[in-house]
Amino acid sequence: MKEIKPEQLNQNIIDLIGHQWMLITAGDSADYNMMTASWGGMGYLWNKPVATIYVRPERLTNQYINRSGRFTLTFFPQSMRPTLTVMGTKSGREYDKMNEPTLTPLTLPSGQVAFQQAHIIIECEILYKDAMAADKFTDTTPLQNWYGPEKGNLHNIYIAGIKNVWINQ
Repeated sequence: MKEIKPEQLNQNIIDLIGHQWMLITAGDSADYNMMTASWGGMGYLWNKPVATIYVRPERLTNQYINRSGRFTLTFFPQSMRPTLTVMGTKSGREYDKMNEPTLTPLTLPSGQVAFQQAHIIIECEILYKDAMAADKFTDTTPLQNWYGPEKGNLHNIYIAGIKNVWINQ
């Protein structure tokens, strides 16, 4: 893996997150959890590069993010899509994600965890957290389509400073 500056990342972020998906991973090499996500963003805020992720409070990964205050975003080749599907549909409470045979953990110099199969790894440190609130939706269509007793709770929003970016050459 080669370290690059966030500004050197020349990928289409909408495609990367929305169509290729990512693993959000928090914890350390002794104890971590991850989940697949296809919602998020990257940009520039408070004079620094940032990533924004959305995690439902009931997700086990949410506990790890809150405990550690940081996370990695890992992007994979398309061939890893079946693994990402498993990581997004199975809970770490019932499935030992740390021992998923198709993923090889990689401990970064910071102590954060990502995976050797990645083509992009982004290390993040939380700057801001908030919970979505139903009364803040100006268009209630997303509220009706994505939330409710059978669909899940409103997401927590995390804005995190991008600390390091790694690419697989």
